[in-house]
Amino acid sequence: MGSSRRMASVRASADDDAQSAYRQPSDGIRKIVTHPPTPMLSFSPCKTRVLQLLRPPSNPPLADFVRKELKLAGARLDPNLRAPSKMSSYLGMSLVPLTEILPPKPGTDMPITGIPEGSGINYASWSPDGKHIAFYLRSTVASKPDEPFSLWVASTETGEARQLLETPRYQMSAVFGTYSWLGPDEILVSVVPRSLDHGSPPSRPDVPTGPLIQASENTSAKQSRTYPDLLRDECDSQTFEHYTASELVAVRISTGEVRDFAAEPKIYTRMSPSPDKNYVIVSYIERPFSYAVPCGRFPKRVELWSREGKMLREICALPVAEDIPIAFNSCRQGPREVQWRDDKPAELVWAECQDGGDPKVDVGEGGKRDVVFRVGAEEFASGAAATPFFHTDLRFSGILWCSDDLAFAWASWWKTRRSVWYQFAPGAGADAPKDVLFDRNYEDAYSDPGGPVTRKNELRRSVLATFENDRYILLEGEGYSPKGNHPFLDLFDLQTRTSRRIWESKDPNYESVGSFMCDGSGKEFALEDASFLLSRENPNEPSQYSVISWPEGFDAEPKETLLSDFPHPHPDLKDLQKKVLRYKREDGTDLTATLYTPPGYDAERDGPIPCLLWAYPREFKSKEAAGQIRKSSFTFSYIGGTSPLLFLAEKYAILDGPTFPIIGEGDEEPNDTYIKQLVSSAEAAIDKVVELGVADRNAVAVGGHSYGAFMTANLLAHAPDLFCCGIARSGAYNRTLTPFGFQAEERTIWQAQDTYIQMSPYLFADKITKPLLLIHGDEDNNTGTSKIQSERFYSALKGHGVPSKLVLLPHESHGYRAKESVLHTLFEMESWLAKFCRDQVGSQAKAETAKL
Repeated sequence: MGSSRRMASVRASADDDAQSAYRQPSDGIRKIVTHPPTPMLSFSPCKTRVLQLLRPPSNPPLADFVRKELKLAGARLDPNLRAPSKMSSYLGMSLVPLTEILPPKPGTDMPITGIPEGSGINYASWSPDGKHIAFYLRSTVASKPDEPFSLWVASTETGEARQLLETPRYQMSAVFGTYSWLGPDEILVSVVPRSLDHGSPPSRPDVPTGPLIQASENTSAKQSRTYPDLLRDECDSQTFEHYTASELVAVRISTGEVRDFAAEPKIYTRMSPSPDKNYVIVSYIERPFSYAVPCGRFPKRVELWSREGKMLREICALPVAEDIPIAFNSCRQGPREVQWRDDKPAELVWAECQDGGDPKVDVGEGGKRDVVFRVGAEEFASGAAATPFFHTDLRFSGILWCSDDLAFAWASWWKTRRSVWYQFAPGAGADAPKDVLFDRNYEDAYSDPGGPVTRKNELRRSVLATFENDRYILLEGEGYSPKGNHPFLDLFDLQTRTSRRIWESKDPNYESVGSFMCDGSGKEFALEDASFLLSRENPNEPSQYSVISWPEGFDAEPKETLLSDFPHPHPDLKDLQKKVLRYKREDGTDLTATLYTPPGYDAERDGPIPCLLWAYPREFKSKEAAGQIRKSSFTFSYIGGTSPLLFLAEKYAILDGPTFPIIGEGDEEPNDTYIKQLVSSAEAAIDKVVELGVADRNAVAVGGHSYGAFMTANLLAHAPDLFCCGIARSGAYNRTLTPFGFQAEERTIWQAQDTYIQMSPYLFADKITKPLLLIHGDEDNNTGTSKIQSERFYSALKGHGVPSKLVLLPHESHGYRAKESVLHTLFEMESWLAKFCRDQVGSQAKAETAKL
């Protein structure tokens, strides 16, 4: 522990005190971050027009976030808006015919008019018939920052917008739900209870009336992870009720007529109309609340209502869920995933576990772990019981509907990474045979057959697209392979179980098909009439959209109609160089990384440059799956506000996303050898970039966010000679503070004490010698990554004379959003790399020369 290290720490602290104001990075980085974002697009139901929503700046000013915020029951609320806190809003809207290239030329689009200047737009959606667009407005004018949301509607024929519900009589409540279409002319809306219009929220007494007490007298184990922002006492509970309670009203667009739907105030969390709009699934939270789990696990009641606003029958009343096992594939007991069947006018469907929600319960091969039930809404309202029609010995995850004769169901199991895709006839009953279409290890990306393509039916619901009397379907997938990703479209024969590739992405572009563009009528169509939305990009051109079809058959080249020509979002890096690397680590596992170098850089001519390695570890069950390529050399690299790729502008090489697989084969636990595998992966990555002549071994920095920050700290602690410095953002460093599991670790600290200790870089702070920059949101709301993790780790580093710095960003949570916060984060990162990385290029050669 030399005096030079202690002095470096002292100097860093002095610099911190002197430079406490927000700072900005170099102009090259700042220019990219502040570039205007691309508009958001929403296609009309008939697929003939597109709604273009103007995004706000990617990083709004901090002043937008300095609003009152309540942290209650795991949620963060804006009490004035009655909505999630720190929301951003669209700045404007316009309608564009698909005959125009986006972004549209002046005069070719139809702006939505009548919106008050300075308003923000949220929750915009098309009416089922495409004749209207509903949306919420909020005031963004400084003089009226606390006005609630108001409900507006715009005509797509004229573009004129008008307020639909009068304020302040009707204040929108958007904490858990906003609105749903009850048809093309009626909207079901969640509003603040009118009895609370002028009421005051509960106030906490200045002098406590007693201690805060939690007691557990039940001998059954109730374990939970480190959830933030939980309720603490009755005052919190009353405040939560005050700001989340709502009523439901229905309003007609044509007449403005308003009727009460559910006039009794409750904490409504969901209102889901049936496909035919005659019934509504209504869910709400009720007491008793919990101080141990967030509101998603509070007691919940799910009911069937008529469209007139009459409660017909209770579907389920679920108690508080404090005892869900901390394990993958665990679930809540009772009906879950209560939803509407998409191919029927009004049929309810839900799943129920038979294992108590505990994946450790052995149900045996072919046994019933999950059973799925169904019942018609009309019959259920009359007292009929739901009947089972599907069961699985795995954990059920969903159904894609087509008809009584055809549907697909999915189930999976975490421990074995098994995924099963079933084909069955819903009308045949629970005991009817079901065929296994695909049974695979979902970690094996190369065996992924893709997913079925859906279409909109006449009920405007997404259902399985089939052709020639349900014989053929289309499968769309990423096309993982040893040669990189090549998205595809296959025609799959359900009778012969064979597929024919009818389209595939071609190098040097990365292309992918999206939704059908020919299903606007809701009617079935022939395969030869199919058309798709296509996205195409390459490393130097952003994604552009077009419509493709095959009028001359699938053996011919598709016809293509261009829809967009968006400009490059960061033209200064237009010619960046990108290459997917393949290499092996010491145990023979194949690894992958994407290497980015600055525009114009040539390793042979320019020699090594400083390098930043940015990564995020992931667990695997097999070496083969871990070694598969899941990248493409031909994708465009969108550079976000805190992306490591921003440092290409400062002539750094970026090794982005190198795979750090943590493998546990068979019954082995991956994390029992976490450190060994982590260090081995890092060594292999550095060896590769040094071998290519791009990096100097003494000038490679390491960084990451969240679990990547945890990785960074462990690498500096257990491989002190690999990296010149580190940057760790919003991480967790002391695993004793997450004792009931973290990431993919299911064991508790009492079951795997040695693993928790070895994986805690906080406990090895005395082994760290290289400079480490810690950045954390002052109000981090992510499970397990409270800011105390960085505060305590910084104290440990400082206490051992490690050159270190802690930056806490006011009003920021797990990710950073405010412009000032993002720019300051980049300033700190840029300064850290300039001080501890850039000058290390050639340092070894310089030191050896100095000795001569």
